[in-house]
Amino acid sequence: MDATLFYEVLVGELSVRSGDPGAGYALVLDAARKARDETLFQRAVEIALQSRSGDAALAAARAWRETIPGSRDAGRFELQILIALNRIGDTAEPLRALVAATPLPERPLLMAVVARTYARATDKKLAASVVEQALADDLANPTTAGIAWTTVGRLRLSAGDATGAMEAAIKGQAADPASDGPALLALELMDPTQPLAEPIVKRYLVTQKAAPELRVAYARVLAENRRYAEASAELTAVTSASPDLPDPWLLLASLQMQARQDAQAQSSLKRYIDLANQQGTPEERKRGLTQAYLMLSQLAERRKDFAEAESWLARIDGSEDLMAMQMRRAALLARQGKLQQARELIRSLPERNADDRKQKFQADVQLLREAKQYQVAYDMLAQASAATPDDTELIYDQAMMAERLNRLDEMERLLRQLIAIRPDGQNAYNALGYSLADRKERLDEARTLILKAVQLAPQDPFIADSLGWVEFRMGNSAEAIRILEDAYKRRPDPEIGAHLGEVLWTAGQRDRAIGIWKEAVLADAENETLQETLKRLRVKL
Repeated sequence: MDATLFYEVLVGELSVRSGDPGAGYALVLDAARKARDETLFQRAVEIALQSRSGDAALAAARAWRETIPGSRDAGRFELQILIALNRIGDTAEPLRALVAATPLPERPLLMAVVARTYARATDKKLAASVVEQALADDLANPTTAGIAWTTVGRLRLSAGDATGAMEAAIKGQAADPASDGPALLALELMDPTQPLAEPIVKRYLVTQKAAPELRVAYARVLAENRRYAEASAELTAVTSASPDLPDPWLLLASLQMQARQDAQAQSSLKRYIDLANQQGTPEERKRGLTQAYLMLSQLAERRKDFAEAESWLARIDGSEDLMAMQMRRAALLARQGKLQQARELIRSLPERNADDRKQKFQADVQLLREAKQYQVAYDMLAQASAATPDDTELIYDQAMMAERLNRLDEMERLLRQLIAIRPDGQNAYNALGYSLADRKERLDEARTLILKAVQLAPQDPFIADSLGWVEFRMGNSAEAIRILEDAYKRRPDPEIGAHLGEVLWTAGQRDRAIGIWKEAVLADAENETLQETLKRLRVKL
């Protein structure tokens, strides 16, 4: 930069600082043109944006691109400014030019930026259409089609067009089966209403380039949909093929804990801790280790080794984890018969926001429930529900507590109220149907209610357990065995095992029944349904 240009830039900056951004912008932009300097062009854009002049910023970006035609930064700024000005229809040509100027190895990153940037547009359908037009060459090129169709699909999904997004994922995978983009998009679309999504994920996972991180993400989605056995199988495959990845071990441990496979869960957690201490950022390590220590504490508590449970809690470091840590301590105190001390510990926790207050309330109710203080818990729930009558979680919990108190009419009233408020929630249908079936009352109605729950959550093994139980109550033992065996295979929970064992016992398959009950006892000897079943049938294992 010569003295004249330096002086022009200096005066421009002084003008901006003295409150005359228009003059400063003109001087800096003129210097940028003369010097053909990208830094000065960017500064001119920034001055215009700071003075809230979108048109001036656009003019500077376009002057930048005209002066230095190969500049990718110029194209990127022009594109962002046009989108910010909501001039989506004008972005097709700049986007096409920007993509063409970007080397192939950098296209995936650019496409991710494009999807995020256009998702902010007011007219999202127009944004999806414009991007599809601009990416026409990439959509037709097998090398780039996978990630390009993923970008289009994400924008269609942002516009509320799930069908169009699915079509994009299918086309993207057809063009490039090894691309992870269509599979990631399909993961977002996975839902009982989108049966074409999961096959896209599965087809990607059998390719040689399948990333283990995507298999973990698939396992998370399976777990969220309560397909626990399938999620465990995916995670087992990941931990076998990539044993040095820490996160799969932690997720696998949580599933093993749910399945009451405590020894395996403990082994997975210790493996996770060894790996986590060597990898990741300090923040990631701290977050994951906190979860692992809490889970190990819970496993020790199940064994009634309260000293070890407390020792795991003592390893947790950080005030932000205080709530979870103290709640576990309260549970340990309650298990040792110190209920009042446990409740006082919960009540003494600070409340930073409404979520903290809700967590404290739920923890207090849980302590009372486990201590069989049902009336006190019911009164708390009733009072809270009266204050927030549309809180569906409170209504459901109050209904379950009413059942514990044998107030069955009150339970039914609350569950029907919940169904009226949230007709798409499966839990109320399932709870009411199961309660009727368990009491051998209105069995046709019970079956109808449970089938509605199955329709809303077809993969839930506990709802399948309810369906198997009502079939048993209606005398359909063969169908009940089929349903319960499938549910127990997917989720070997002691309560499902108790029901399956009773149906087998009644059908004369007593050796199989005893085998199932022994497995259930190993998982949780204190399960109330299991203990009540064995006592009622006078079975000693």
